[in-house]
Amino acid sequence: MNASHEKAQRLRVRFARGREAAEIGHLDVARCWERALREAGIAVSYSQGNRPQPRITVAAGLPVGVTSEGELLDVVLAERSDPAQLVERVQPHLPPGLAAREAREVGMGLPSITAAVRWADYEVDVPAGERDAACAVEPFLAAATFHWVDTRGEKTREYDLRALVQELRVAGAGDGAVRLAMRLRCDAGGVGRPDQVVKALGLPQAARIHRARLVLAEASPAREAWRRRGRYTG
Repeated sequence: MNASHEKAQRLRVRFARGREAAEIGHLDVARCWERALREAGIAVSYSQGNRPQPRITVAAGLPVGVTSEGELLDVVLAERSDPAQLVERVQPHLPPGLAAREAREVGMGLPSITAAVRWADYEVDVPAGERDAACAVEPFLAAATFHWVDTRGEKTREYDLRALVQELRVAGAGDGAVRLAMRLRCDAGGVGRPDQVVKALGLPQAARIHRARLVLAEASPAREAWRRRGRYTG
């Protein structure tokens, strides 16, 4: 299939990443989608230049080892396609662990999906008692700030961890583990990491981290309409 620079339609796809694909890195996820769309015969639009790239954008990187039900990507097509049919056509070509859930059309002039992401919701299972978890969560939420030092290899970064946590609560317990529900910041101003929150709470290392969904910035209907027509510049 010859690469086309035409931009006929922009679709937003929600997909899941299960255990079989939990070790696939962010860039490789995008490559998996590029290959699956090509093998499914979907006419993806390509950028211009000496090295044309498919117009496929995955919303936010997911740490290796983390599963998800709410990943998002935008793909610009060179030819229009029915969103539901695209999901059916592409699924057989995705590797085990990646599953297309749904697709919908979005305005071509809207901000990029990466710029629209604001928060990420996580389910985090920790081998601890419900009372211990609750006692750890309460003072963290009550704090105005929480100075945190993150050291990875030779790099050290200091920041306010509390500012990256919008919501944090005990969502359930059983079989010697507690489930924490977190809404963490996920934009250009900072990215909250569930494992760092668990560590800051003084709880044991999480046995499971699952991203339930990505929360996008709200846009007014009027602004979206103007952008779809390519006339809004704000």
